[in-house]
Amino acid sequence: MAEHEAAQIRSVGDDNALDALLDYLKSTRGFDFSGYKRASLERRVAKRMQELGVDSHLDYIDHLEVHPDEFPQLFDTILINVTGFFRDPPAWEYLTGDILPRILEARPPDAPLRVWSAGCATGEETYTTSMVLADALGEAEYLRRVKIYATDVDEDALAVARHGVYSAKTADDIPAAARERYFERTDSHYTFRRDLRRTVIFGRNDLVQDAPISRVDLLVCRNTLMYFNAETQGRILRRFHFALHDTGYLFLGKSEMLIAHTEHFRPLDMRRRVFSKVLKPGLRDRLLEPLPLPNGRGNPVPEHGLGADALDAAPIAQLVVDGKATLALANREARTLLGIGEDDVGRPLKDLEVSYRPTDLRTPIARVMERRRPERLERVQWLHDDGGGARELEVRLVPLLAGAELIGVSVAFLDVTVQRTAEHELERVRAELGSAYEELQSTVEELETTNEELQSTNEELETTNEELQSTNEELETMNEELQSTNDELGSINDELRRRTLDLHDVNGFLETILTSIGLAVAVVDGDGLVRIWSREAEDLWGLREDETVGAALISLDVGLPVAELGDLLHDAVQDGAGRAEVDVPALTRRGRSVTCRVTVLPLRGSLPGAIVLMRVSDG
Repeated sequence: MAEHEAAQIRSVGDDNALDALLDYLKSTRGFDFSGYKRASLERRVAKRMQELGVDSHLDYIDHLEVHPDEFPQLFDTILINVTGFFRDPPAWEYLTGDILPRILEARPPDAPLRVWSAGCATGEETYTTSMVLADALGEAEYLRRVKIYATDVDEDALAVARHGVYSAKTADDIPAAARERYFERTDSHYTFRRDLRRTVIFGRNDLVQDAPISRVDLLVCRNTLMYFNAETQGRILRRFHFALHDTGYLFLGKSEMLIAHTEHFRPLDMRRRVFSKVLKPGLRDRLLEPLPLPNGRGNPVPEHGLGADALDAAPIAQLVVDGKATLALANREARTLLGIGEDDVGRPLKDLEVSYRPTDLRTPIARVMERRRPERLERVQWLHDDGGGARELEVRLVPLLAGAELIGVSVAFLDVTVQRTAEHELERVRAELGSAYEELQSTVEELETTNEELQSTNEELETTNEELQSTNEELETMNEELQSTNDELGSINDELRRRTLDLHDVNGFLETILTSIGLAVAVVDGDGLVRIWSREAEDLWGLREDETVGAALISLDVGLPVAELGDLLHDAVQDGAGRAEVDVPALTRRGRSVTCRVTVLPLRGSLPGAIVLMRVSDG
């Protein structure tokens, strides 16, 4: 089956070769990278191909078929696992100081707290979340209530995260107090505490294909969405929206702003990239209607003068005239408005000023008593002595019946001054509105044209903004790629430094040996060039090491007749002859004549050369 798919892939053109590679990865390994940003994918795959010396995507597919162990290397290159403890410290401080208290306040004291760390990589941010929760709750409460689900698609990264073991360099980002409290030191590594690690469950989850974890109070997904294109980001965010509690929060990385997804999440702090869930009413919420309240009928009202008190507290001036045309009641508002004194209650209405001022009440009261129907008097003008200006009243007369018997008439004075003024003002405004309507109509047309232009401009700005957001995410992706490369170079540099130190140790050891021999020593290579010139040789012949290394021994201008040693060097270097010794007259750097015994030893091994030992005695 795999061979048939590979044959089909090889039949496509070069322009679609990357798509063919992605299809091959999906069909053979189950990894769907089609939702990742194209430019980033091209760079990461090209980096891996360059490391292998492969020129085309189709050749790389062939390489994958022959070398299955290449798949993990490719996935590790594409899935850039750049992370760290307490990355972007201000964001974690805001989460600790503002968001966690809100989460704890919204949940019952005994309710479990569920956290999802999506795209957890090698686990640094997951354990950071664990530490801040343990600080907020206390360790005992944390162990009882908290469960953290950490997911990623990279199995190798998950294996590292499950062990919770990190180098001293990686642990440098952890505050000293937290490192002391939550980690155990072992040699040059730090291990996250075993009891707290049991609250974290690591598992593989593909954000694009797999179902989300539900009922989550905090969702941490930092610098993961930026690797996906806009369509895939929207699909993932819909799953995040489903995963969160209504009171849950989403914590993203510094390059992820969600500008185009405000229907799912709204920013609480855009600078720190913390978002809350936008609540959407479900079907049940839309169908429920408020239930009517009970009307309280059948409950008798106790008689404690409430009726008179309620009438006295009413905001409308009201009189009650009994069947004998006597003023029976006048509330506080009526006494204030109409100038009725408390002594006027109980007197015949005809003897009071209110019977004819502000309008005649005796005639309409008589009609109401006779007809037993309500009556209304409109546009009653009232000029009060308090200097408050003219008022317009509406008088309403209502018969009061006890069964079929008339017991009186209620007279209510409604101050309609404001309403009448409003009506007059409304008429005036309507007249002005009629004249302004035509101008408004033309203005509306101009506004519609302007609105269309603004709408077009707004769409262009939104497009530009999305492009800028995409560019920002792309730059952040490249930054993390560079950081990954820098980590690799750092590892290479550390290795070179170790080897340099080893070489330095070897050279020091060799220098010690040469010094301990007590003889002047020179080592030449197969071409007769000096490679080592000991300090005793410098003292004896007066030439420094930097003046001799790289030069032919027989060409050195010293007091030793080096030309006479050519045959011995040739025999030792070219023919591998055994030990040879010769005594020659020589002149030291101080001009003293000596006899020098020169011993030539061939180098044994893969490198041709010879060792020249020089020992002098007085001539």
